[in-house]
Amino acid sequence: MKRVGIIGGTFDPPHIGHLIVAQEVLHALQLDEVRFMPNHTPPHKTKNSNTTNEDRLSMLEYAMEDHLNFKIERIELERNGPSYTYDTMVLLKNREPDVDFYFIIGADMVEQLYKWYKIDELIKIVKFVGVHRPNYQLKTQYPIKTLEIPSVDISSSMIRKRIENGWPIKYYVHEKVLYYIKKKGLYGS
Repeated sequence: MKRVGIIGGTFDPPHIGHLIVAQEVLHALQLDEVRFMPNHTPPHKTKNSNTTNEDRLSMLEYAMEDHLNFKIERIELERNGPSYTYDTMVLLKNREPDVDFYFIIGADMVEQLYKWYKIDELIKIVKFVGVHRPNYQLKTQYPIKTLEIPSVDISSSMIRKRIENGWPIKYYVHEKVLYYIKKKGLYGS
């Protein structure tokens, strides 16, 4: 059976922290691939950037171009309305019944699992993998596989803020992502 990791998020922009998490989980769990799944409308976030879905997809493609086991899962961008993980994973399991899915989340989301839409049904169709994140604990009442990985305290919102303030983001994002951000004038660059 194929083993696929899923990392959901806005990826606005994708950064090295995303790539490190994907690489560490891919290796530790011996997955066949990790798919980055950009949200269309995350139910817990408000959109506060000038990027389009096409911008986010382009940046993801640049960020992962060097890794054959990293893919983009576009299923949430093909739907309208809020992106609830339960609805998405039901669609993915129906589309790919012979795949074991591992949903990768940071410790900040592990602590919030009790708030997730249809979490009791979701844990029956997907295995959760929780990874360490600074200032959060990997504690929940739900069954998750926890992994200790190198701590990278970088977030997309922090990168956007750095750009707004005129601070450099070199090494925070893939070189081609940085070029794309500058070329398109994203985040006030």
